This record gives sequence, C-alpha cells and structure tokens, in this order.
Amino acid sequence: MDLLLKSGEKMNFSILNGNSKEEEKGGQNGDPKRHEGCLGTHVVSLVDELLKKGVNSGASDIHFEPTPSELIVKFRLDGVLGTVEKLPKAISDNVIARLKVLGRLLTYRNDIPQEGRIEIHKAEDGVLEQRLAVFPTINGQRAVVRLFYQNKNLMELQQLGFSKNVYESLKKTAAKNQGLLLLTGPAGSGKSTTLAALLRYILKNFPGKSIVTLEDPVEIRVDGVTQVQITPHGQMTFPTALRSLLRQDPQVLMIGEIRDAETAAIAVEAGLTGHFLASTMHSATPAGALLRLLEMGIEPYQVTSSVSAILNQRLVRKLCSKCKKQNDKTSQFETAGCEDCFNTGFKGRVLISEIVELDGQLRKAILAKSDLEQLEDILTSKGHTNMQADGQRLVNNGITTQDELNKVCGIPGDN
Repeated sequence: MDLLLKSGEKMNFSILNGNSKEEEKGGQNGDPKRHEGCLGTHVVSLVDELLKKGVNSGASDIHFEPTPSELIVKFRLDGVLGTVEKLPKAISDNVIARLKVLGRLLTYRNDIPQEGRIEIHKAEDGVLEQRLAVFPTINGQRAVVRLFYQNKNLMELQQLGFSKNVYESLKKTAAKNQGLLLLTGPAGSGKSTTLAALLRYILKNFPGKSIVTLEDPVEIRVDGVTQVQITPHGQMTFPTALRSLLRQDPQVLMIGEIRDAETAAIAVEAGLTGHFLASTMHSATPAGALLRLLEMGIEPYQVTSSVSAILNQRLVRKLCSKCKKQNDKTSQFETAGCEDCFNTGFKGRVLISEIVELDGQLRKAILAKSDLEQLEDILTSKGHTNMQADGQRLVNNGITTQDELNKVCGIPGDN
C-alpha cells in the first residue's frame, strides 16, 4: 500500500545518485570530496524531511527496511504499515548513519543492535518523544523510529471511548484501596494511555493518595505522580524496585508490565497487603490472564484474593468521515478512500474493550483450577459482553467496518 507517493511529493534523488552538475559536465572535472560533502548534506535534509513527514501524517512508527536493491521507508498509520518512499541502495548506509547521529548511537558499530532517542528541540505537533532502534540484517541495517504523541483529547478516562458498562466498572475498581487491576492486549493497543488516564482519575477524585509508577521506559508523564525509570539489564529491575518501594508504603502503584514470575509474585503480594496496583500483561483474553498468573506459580487462593478486575482492549481503525459511504443493501458503512485518509478509507482509531470483575463463581472456578474453556463458558453464561460484542456497536453506528472488527478480534473473514 503506497501512502504518500503522490505527484509533487516525491523527493529528488538526483544528487544522491551521483548525478551532480559537475559530473554531468565532464566526469574528471567533478571533485569527489565536494560530491561527498554534497551527499552528506542532502542525506541530512532527506532524513529530516522523512521524519517531518512522519509526524505530519500522524505515523506511530517510521521503518527503514533494507533490501538487496533499495532502502524502503514505511509509515505505520492507524496500526497498518504502508510504503512511503523507496531510496537508492547507494545511500542506505548514509541514511542509517544519519539516524544514528540523531539518536547518539555508535556510528561505527554496524554489527550490534542499538537503541537511543532522537532529541526534540520543540514539542511541535504534539510529539513527546522519538525512539530509535537499529538492528543488523543480511541486507544492511534496519532502523525503526517510534513516535510518541501527546493527545489532549485522550487525557481523561471518560475521553477514551469506553462503553458505559466498562467505564463504570473501571471507576468502581479505581475507588478500591487494595487489589490488582490487570490490563491485557498486544503492543500498541493503548494500554499505557489507559493507565495514565486511570492515574489522573485517581488523583482528581481521591486526592491525598501517594501514587508511584515503575516503568520501562516512562512513556507518558503524569503530573502529581512519582514515576520511576526501570533499567531491566542493570540493578534497577522491576522486582528490586518494587520490593524497595513497598517499604515506602505507597497507596497506589502502577507497574509497566508483569513480565516474569518474580514480578507477578510481588505484585500479588502488594495487592493483598493494602495497596491498589495496576499493571499490564500480554494475554489474548481476561480468562487467559488469570491462567497465566497460575502458570507463573501464583497460588489459586492468592489470585482470587488479590485480582479485582481484568481489562482487555484493542484499537480498531475508524472510517474516514470525509469519504465513507453507506451500502444500500446492508445499510452498513464502507471504505472509499480520499486524499485526507491517504486513500486507505480509514483515519484514526477507536477503542474496543471488555472487563471482567472477579465474583464468587469465577473465584470458585479458579480455586478448582478450571481450564481456559471452562472459564470462558462461565463468562458466557453470565452474559459477559466480550470485545467483539463491544465493537459491534461501532459497526452499527458507522464508526468502523465489520471486516476491520473481525480482523482485530482475530475472527476469520468470509474469504
């Protein structure tokens, strides 16, 4: 899918390919050193322009992918990667080297993965941070720049787009003085945004509480909250920091992610000893998250006593409001494509979610070490609104399509 290759937007690579005026005039009259300087200058401009284009288009990631013949640049828009430019292979190393300079990485090390941050002089266009990761491949170095934005419309819990039932359950859970709230979903599903909004809600509605976060890295800064940067490969790990922090008796804790059995054990202990703790965990369903805690060695009685609720969420693409069209036969809205949405038919994303609060029936099933299917059957029998059912309201209201909802929920299409 080509997103930005429009007339008038293509970049001029003539000088990058070596077609400078000196060379065109007569080969030997061209000064190689001068050409080398020219090449460096234009690579700097090229990289700056690509980064600027990524920000202006609202991309969440910019990928620089080397192939045997070229360097392909892709933008991730609304969760989908699309090709933006195809650069000459001759400048591939120069482009990556420029990115390394911006990220303050070692330009002479091409054989190891490296990570850094590209400094932002002014927080223009809502960009808070640009993270760079470089990785060696058989075709050269691959680089990805992740862009983090501050969206003023996604600061508060009520702005995130939860259904009424999920929103009320979240507020009830946030009012508790102890217990564990787990957020599940894949990377890029908005979990960090939800956690930040939840902390702001607690600050606003329950003033006077001590709130501390442990994150790797700190993605969203929240005024009034003590935020701690974890170094997983150093001495400041999640378990070490969490153990020490509990001695300072914070009332509300947020852990960026429960990654291992040790962190899970300490988090559960915190939820049992008078702390409200929120964290994320990679799981496809709420029931799956409960089983994962058990697989990490947490005893069933500890899970039933500590876990208050599990929120599962995803992001689906929104139909472009300027070009979406209604199907006369089905009455559902469909994609069309226009310049405003880069001919994708979608612009922006919206939340779908489900929440499970532990009750007596679920606790009995966990204590009995029920499997995933049995837990899912219990939720179904209780009339639980799953994520697909929550997303159906968006389809019915013309906000997204049935195909998009099915794809995000992992449901096979008709084809």
